[in-house]
Formats: sequence, structure tokens, C-alpha cells
Amino acid sequence: MAAGHSVDPARRQETFEGLLTRIAGRFTRVEPRRRVRQLVLGLLSDLPRKNCWTIAEWAGQTTPDGMQHLLGRAKWDADQVRDDVREYVMEHLHDDQAVLVVDETGDVKKGTHTVGVQRQYTGTAGRIENAQVAVYLVYAGQRGHAAVDRELYVPRSWTADPDRCQAAGLGENTAFATKPELATRMITRFLDVGHHASWVAGDEVYGGNPKLRTALEERGTGYVLAVACSHEVTTGAGKFRADTLAKKVPKRAWQKLSAGPGAKGHRFYNWAVIDLPDPRAGSRQLLIRRNRSTGELAYYRCYSPASVPLTVLVRVAGSRWRVEEFFQSGKGLAALDEHQVRRYISWSRWVTLAMLAHAFLAVIRADEHTRPAPDALIPLTCNEIQRLFITLVVRPVHDAAHRLGWSVWRRRHQARSQASHYRRQATQAKIGSVKRAV
Repeated sequence: MAAGHSVDPARRQETFEGLLTRIAGRFTRVEPRRRVRQLVLGLLSDLPRKNCWTIAEWAGQTTPDGMQHLLGRAKWDADQVRDDVREYVMEHLHDDQAVLVVDETGDVKKGTHTVGVQRQYTGTAGRIENAQVAVYLVYAGQRGHAAVDRELYVPRSWTADPDRCQAAGLGENTAFATKPELATRMITRFLDVGHHASWVAGDEVYGGNPKLRTALEERGTGYVLAVACSHEVTTGAGKFRADTLAKKVPKRAWQKLSAGPGAKGHRFYNWAVIDLPDPRAGSRQLLIRRNRSTGELAYYRCYSPASVPLTVLVRVAGSRWRVEEFFQSGKGLAALDEHQVRRYISWSRWVTLAMLAHAFLAVIRADEHTRPAPDALIPLTCNEIQRLFITLVVRPVHDAAHRLGWSVWRRRHQARSQASHYRRQATQAKIGSVKRAV
């Protein structure tokens, strides 16, 4: 072990095996239990691309058939493993003032057969692309953050076509649900099993949805949800747009507060809050954030069962960025977005195991941060923990014959695929010529 590193290989190996033991009961046969271990290790590896082919080769298997079987045909319930991930996160990252953060992310895809794919806006690309979108629920506490649930967004273009849904493994009775409805579903699932969250945070997609806000208020769960500048709120003087109210805020009402620490220090903004009268129980406000450099404004609808200080609302608003950090590390470290699968069951299994891999890193990070870092070193990050785990614990080594065998398998598979494409092209051309002749 190099000096200055606090990661204990034996201890972290034990942590990893303990996590896999937690989910082992979800698999009735020993083969999928072994493969899921290899798949999760592959997700945590330093492979430049992670899919069934590359992970199977990395793990020493002769073909990807076993990994593909695990994701597509083996008997196990991804939702049960998702519940295990949630309990693992709550056991190790529990915080009485934690925030549940909801947000969606898109994965750019080609073709039309991948479940849920269509041309739609995705923040990943920053524009409208052919993409698959999913909504995630992230538990963010002082000790760390990790995803505890996920739902695939299935557009109307899919739910209106039962045959297409059935072909992708969704079921012909799949009903359309908006992103806020998916968020409500996940939050309800989290609360219904007995867990507590004081706050929910989210962007404008969720803040502008009155049904989601009402559902949270009925559960007594506070929220700080972003809304658009055109969002209207009711004050004692009548109904106004959020940006109109911002112009009426006196200079003395703005306060400089930190939205939380960032990579370059605390994220300071100017903040103001306007109380919103309401006959119902609870406290409601419009929170306004002003960038100290550009003057750009952002707006939030806020609710809490009892009145809370402005500093609390600011802390919750700042917690929303934890979901962006999860997307970055979940994709970069655990291949959350690298699945090359088309059917729903395979998608749900891949992203659930990626959530599990990321949660493992987040829990180790939380544990390491309970100890003081050596002088002149920052505390261990998830990125560095992954590197050390690969170097000190995983390190699979295979001989040249294994690699040559995979080269032959890939080329044979690609030759069959190429021949199939050419046959399909020829058949389509023949059919076309017959139709033109008729």
C-alpha cells in the first residue's frame, strides 16, 4: 500500500463481497450470482467502453452469452435489487436533514427499437436528439449521495403503439406517465417503506407541476422546486409572475448566502424570499436567487410544514446539484449510460446494477471521510477510490490465448451480422422491384 492512501484492500474487498451477499438471495441459481459479481466488477473497472462484450472478455469468459443471458433472460427481479440498493444507501448515508433530488438524464441512441427512444430534448446533448430518457431519485445527505430509484420515461409515441411496447418488453397496457408523475411514483415508494425525507428538490420540470407539489404537501414533505420566470404565484396583492415580483424586491431584502461547497469553494449567490399567503396549513414562499456576477435570476416554489429560516431553503436549493454529480460519476465510473440493450428488462437490470456499483463507491467515500486525510492531501474522491479498488483489489489478468480467442469470436460474429444485413438489403430490393413492376 502506498503511503498516504487510507484504503485497506482487504477491508474494501470485504465491503464489496458484503454488498453482493446482500443481493445474493435475489438470484436462485449460482450461475447468475457469479455473473452479477463479474458484471458489477466490470462496471467498476477501467475499461474504456463497458458493455456485455467488453466486460465478458475482461472477466475471462469466452463469449458474451452469459452476460447477455443475465440481463435478458435469467430469472431475477431488478426492482428487488433496486430496493436492496435503497436500503444499502439508507443504512450507510442516512441523514435526518437529507434531500431527495429528482431529475432526468438522456442517453443518445441510434435507431427506433431501443425502449423509450424518440427525438426529444436531452440535457446530456443540450439539444433535441434521438434519445432515451430516464428519471432518477437521488438521496443527498451530509455523508454523501447516491441514487435510490429510477423510472424509464416512455413517450406517448410508444404508449400509443401497444405492439411496439410489447416488442420492447413493456407490456401492451403500458400507460403514459409524465416525468413529474414518475418522480411522484418514486418519492411515494421511498416514503411508503418507512423512510423519511425532510425535503425534495428538483428543476423546473417538477416545480411547475401542481400535482407533484400537492402530493408532497399531503405527505408533509417540504420542497424547494425550481420554476420558470413566467410562473405565477398569488400574493396578498394579487397574482404575479415570478420575474415581476423579483423587480419589486428592495435591495435590503437580498442576502449573500452559500448554496454549498463546490470544486472551487463555496457557491455564493444573493437570495431573497417572498411569503405566499395560503389558508392551508404549512409555510409557502417564492425563493429568488441572483448570480452575483451576471445578475441572472432563478426562482423556486417552497413549502415546509413549519416556517424555516432562509438559510435552510438555500441549503435545499443548493442540494439539487447533487443529482448532476451523480449523473457525472454514475456515467463516468459505473457506466450508467453505456448499456447497449433494447428491451426494458435489460435496461432496468443494467441501470440498477450501475446504481449499485456507484452506491458502493459512495459508501466507501463516506467511510473514508470519517477519518482525517493525511497532510497536503484532499479526502478520497469516488474517482480515486475506483482507481485504488481496481489497482489493489480487482486486477484481472488473462493470457494472450484468451485475447486471441475473443478476437476470433468478434470477427466471426461481425461476419454473420454483415452477411445478415446484406441478405436483408437484397430481399428488400427484390420486394421493391416486384412492387414497381406491378
